[in-house]
Amino acid sequence: MSLFELINLILFVAVAGYAFYLFGYVVYRRYTYVRLGKPADYSMDIRKALDEVWINVFGQKKLLKDAKSGIMHVVMFYGFIIIQFGAIDLFIKGLAPGHHLPVPAYPAFTLVQEITTFLVLLATLYAYYRRYIEKLPRLKRGLKSGLVIIFLTSLMASILLSAAFEKVWLGHGPSWDTPISSVIASLFLGWMGTGAGHVLFYIFWWVHALVLFSFLVYVPQSKHFHLLVAPLNVFLKRQQPPAKLSLVDFEDESVEEYGVGKIEDFNQKQLIDLYACVECGRCTNVCPAAGTGKLLSPMDLLVKMRDHLTMKGAAITSKTPWVPGFVFAETNQSSLRLAGEGEYPVSLIGDVITEQELWACTTCRNCEDACPVMNEHVDKIVDMRRYLVMTEGKMNAEASRTFSNIERQGNPWGISRKDRDKWTDDADVTVPTVKEEKEFEYLFFVGSMGSYDNRSQKISRALAKILHHAGVKFAILGNKEKNSGDTARRMGNEFLFQQLATDNIALFEKHQVKKIITIDPHAYNTFKNEYPDLGLKAEVYHHTEVLADLIKEGRIKPTKEVKERITYHDSCYLGRYNGVFSAPRYILSQIPGVEVVEMKRNRENGMCCGAGGGMMWMEETEGVRVNVARTEQALEVNPTMIGSACPYCLTMLSDGTKAKEVEDQVKTMDVAEILALSLEFHTEAEVADGVH
Repeated sequence: MSLFELINLILFVAVAGYAFYLFGYVVYRRYTYVRLGKPADYSMDIRKALDEVWINVFGQKKLLKDAKSGIMHVVMFYGFIIIQFGAIDLFIKGLAPGHHLPVPAYPAFTLVQEITTFLVLLATLYAYYRRYIEKLPRLKRGLKSGLVIIFLTSLMASILLSAAFEKVWLGHGPSWDTPISSVIASLFLGWMGTGAGHVLFYIFWWVHALVLFSFLVYVPQSKHFHLLVAPLNVFLKRQQPPAKLSLVDFEDESVEEYGVGKIEDFNQKQLIDLYACVECGRCTNVCPAAGTGKLLSPMDLLVKMRDHLTMKGAAITSKTPWVPGFVFAETNQSSLRLAGEGEYPVSLIGDVITEQELWACTTCRNCEDACPVMNEHVDKIVDMRRYLVMTEGKMNAEASRTFSNIERQGNPWGISRKDRDKWTDDADVTVPTVKEEKEFEYLFFVGSMGSYDNRSQKISRALAKILHHAGVKFAILGNKEKNSGDTARRMGNEFLFQQLATDNIALFEKHQVKKIITIDPHAYNTFKNEYPDLGLKAEVYHHTEVLADLIKEGRIKPTKEVKERITYHDSCYLGRYNGVFSAPRYILSQIPGVEVVEMKRNRENGMCCGAGGGMMWMEETEGVRVNVARTEQALEVNPTMIGSACPYCLTMLSDGTKAKEVEDQVKTMDVAEILALSLEFHTEAEVADGVH
């Protein structure tokens, strides 16, 4: 080994060792910040967890929903993995000239490396185009956002230039296994000496090494920490039903605060989410609040919480999160200035996240469905709402009135509980109560909307007539029925929710309820996925699931023609929360004369109507109304009718058609009402009139 080679080796080992030390330090520091959170339940089915990793990390399923950026990311993801072997090969060539990575079919290996390097370079340039020239609204711009593009471009260019000048140094001509570097080398062969090639090889060799190690240290201090944390986050993804909320233990007398008012009150899995964020903007891009001019941005929410965790973690542990110190001197001073000063003075709610942001969320889960790294936003927002409502007692007058009405009368309007079953007076069929009908297959849980709202009562009546027509034995709770508690829970009043749930479950058990059917996807979701935590053992069905089965079994047969061009709106709590997309569409497909046309945003990517998360009971004061924006999307496909399977959605879409002044041209109906039009118990005049 020559003196030059020895010095080169010593310098390389020193630089690499320092880089790995800094990398380890930064990762460990952030690990200690996550450990500040409460312990999380990591119990899981390992096979399912590995399947998620296979599908969403290696399969890039969610990223490929956006084909352009998805393909670009696939090239970068797999390209970067492949190129690491090339980096090892390049380092061997620089540290031990004349040697290379001992792999079989080495020429084929170098060919794959060069092609992959070139493809990653093209993908990097396309990423620059998407961010800085096309200027996609969901993508941030600036030095931090563009630094990775600089890193990747430098890495790819240095690989190709090192290979090209190696040819000049060694006097090698063009070869089939190095097509790109051969083209570059041909520009210098013949006039550049081997000595100059030798020097330039090591210049670009060191450029590659320094950029690679700088990137290694930079990654865990930036949004690119997701390269390490995202696969872990996908593996640790909760295997419970989507956005299932945690129970608060009100029996624990040691608890002084409810909900989350400090970043360390989140559990550790929730904090891992923050470091897994890619800042790709897909969540904000589909958010109904962000899309209609509200302050909330799901991406910014997580990013602000992540930065807050890092700064507060640094202050609590008195350990800087930024290295090397001389590069981040000013940031280090800022992050450590509060260390040792006692209570950290920056409030999570108020200073970092505003109440305005928290109350803008409709809990639709479109952000979570779009997130490529399985981040969960809704539970964090609800946890902070819980703190405001149950610990601080802070909520607007509309929310306070809603809670009070539910507590007093069991419904959000505060209408007398004695009027809950009045809708049955005009049902045209007998609607028995559990007191009158001892033997029944289904308990029809009507819900507050189906019981009190004049428009939604028509859905209840239509379903009752269809079930009676099909010979299905059912009963209702009548005036004993209470609110499901979903509204209270999503608005942060967990105590009220648990009171209602406990009372409802006791009532179900008293009347030996085995199956529940409801027209309300919100009640459906909370009964099916959240009531079991409190003891419910009944089977839960949405009315479209039962109706679809009745059609398949031949117990009801749509025969009358309903000449309508219908676009179906997916309820968030029926679709994204519970995966019920096919049943409503199957029902519509079986009705003669119906033409179903899909909106651009449908199924998993269907936009929220704006009623979820308690927003049904609160007035929108910012931007465009969400229901109007969704109605405009429906009108784009020129329907004569907008169909839904949720009384909340139907109300919001009906208001939307009125706001757009098209209510006379475009009707809004529930799937059950549309099906009822096609059954024999309706007259031709009723069908023609649309039963309005």
